[in-house]
Amino acid sequence: MAFIKIQNVVINTSYVAAVKLDSRNSSGDKSVSVLIATPKFPLFQWESTSQNLYHYEWIEFTGQAANALQDYFTSFNNVIDLLPQYQESVI
Repeated sequence: MAFIKIQNVVINTSYVAAVKLDSRNSSGDKSVSVLIATPKFPLFQWESTSQNLYHYEWIEFTGQAANALQDYFTSFNNVIDLLPQYQESVI
């Protein structure tokens, strides 16, 4: 388990489900979005059969925070790139 701190947000990397790199927000600013999946704990035992055992929330970062997350999630020390030579083609 590791933690990353971006501005005033600390994220447990065990709960990172997905990351959107190189996105743009509604203002057109560069953004990086992180999908956090946190477990839901049922109040009662019979509720544990629910298929939705996680709460999902997208957190969007812009500016320096987006750049720092871009660097973190593209570093070969943190993430294995399965297609390192892959470039998105612009149609």
